[in-house]
Amino acid sequence: MARIVSVEPLEPSSSRLRAPRVAAAAGVLFSLLLLAVFWLMRRSVPADPLEPGAWLASGTATVALALNLVPFAGVAFLWFVGFLRERLGAQEDQFFATLFLGSAVLLLAMLFTAAAVIGAIILSFHAAPDVLINSATFHFGRGLAYGMVNIYLVKTSSVFMITTSTIALYTGLTSRWLAYGGYAVAGLLLLGSYYIDWSLVVFPIWVLLVSISIWIDPGTKPTSRRASG
Repeated sequence: MARIVSVEPLEPSSSRLRAPRVAAAAGVLFSLLLLAVFWLMRRSVPADPLEPGAWLASGTATVALALNLVPFAGVAFLWFVGFLRERLGAQEDQFFATLFLGSAVLLLAMLFTAAAVIGAIILSFHAAPDVLINSATFHFGRGLAYGMVNIYLVKTSSVFMITTSTIALYTGLTSRWLAYGGYAVAGLLLLGSYYIDWSLVVFPIWVLLVSISIWIDPGTKPTSRRASG
């Protein structure tokens, strides 16, 4: 009589790719890359959107380096967002999940578009430097990139911080002080980002703190804190 041997199913190899510390490392990588992008851009491009474009003539190598870092930051951010959704699983609220994913996609879309606009300005300058500087096209592109990053991207990142903090409070995904801190900083950016010169660095720093929190405690499973009834 044949003997039946039970074999336990092997753990899917894809689970390794969803390991908390791998996703936390992606969040850290995104934060550091985005901080590097902002720092390189601020070194070369004046904050005033009405500036005449003298930075183009002085050299664009630093700006080109920053633009080349943007896609890598975007991929790392997608990995980070994908992990957060996978970690929440069935406890993910549909309303906040829509805001969470939608704000993440909009954030990356605006970041990539702004980088593409700056890249187009650089290419146009090298093709016809005298024509571009004295044209309305340059000022349009410069103003478009400025508004997209300093106004809309900052506001969208605030929405991402608010929704992520709300999900964290309901599920225990991160420390409560980090979630409340996300509320405070997001509210400050929503109301006064136009007047705060350092507002661009707030979002990557907050993502860095969240990633470090996940790295320190990767085994904590999110648990619903909603009242049943």
